[in-house]
Amino acid sequence: MADGGRSGGVQSVGRALDILEAIDAAGGEMALVEMSNVSGLPMPTIHRIVRTLADRGYLRQLPDRRYALGSRLIPLGATALIAFGSRSAPELSRIVQEFGETANLATLDSDQLVYVGQVPSPRALRMFTDLGRHVPPHCRAAGKALLAQLPDEEVLAILGRAGMPAMTDKTITDPDVMLTELARIRKNGYATEDGEMELGVTCIAVAVPSATALMSVSMSAPSSRITGAVRKRAIPFLQDVAARLASDLDSATA
Repeated sequence: MADGGRSGGVQSVGRALDILEAIDAAGGEMALVEMSNVSGLPMPTIHRIVRTLADRGYLRQLPDRRYALGSRLIPLGATALIAFGSRSAPELSRIVQEFGETANLATLDSDQLVYVGQVPSPRALRMFTDLGRHVPPHCRAAGKALLAQLPDEEVLAILGRAGMPAMTDKTITDPDVMLTELARIRKNGYATEDGEMELGVTCIAVAVPSATALMSVSMSAPSSRITGAVRKRAIPFLQDVAARLASDLDSATA
């Protein structure tokens, strides 16, 4: 783990962020000794940093004396996602201009898929969702594109907590079938949803290849308008939009 962050940075701030990132990578909880082992920092330093983060609400102590990410991080993350969702509008608009269909930007919030950006189709019959709306990830193309970026063990844990309710008779409800579907998505580079959340609705999604955030871009429309030809054109177009979004995301943290 980095000690103090990038050249010119403040060492104590870098160490605090390293600890928060380590706890996040460990699933949201970690003991003090584990923080010390991962970071290479001595226990007195860990104690000082953790006490400060806990006092400010960025960490909370559990009954077993482990520490978990605190609630103060939630509004910060939500605000950051909304802000990026707003900045993503020009790229999402390219999808709408090219295909005339609704474009979305989504991420995972705990075990749920949440939409953080959208540009709606100008057509009278169009697909749309409320920004901030949370839905199970297993039945949406955007969700499957996100799950495909995670190890199978983490996917199974998410599906176990969130459940896999049948939204339609086309919804995948078997974890093993979902793992097979995710393997296909990883191989092909895109995810699809054909009536799995709502009959008559088709969605195509790709992951945003960012090193700093887990997000996906999707295009949704009535199934009758997503022909084979449209799908063939849309996939590389969405991948280009996703790559541009990733560049924007990663350059902001460089």
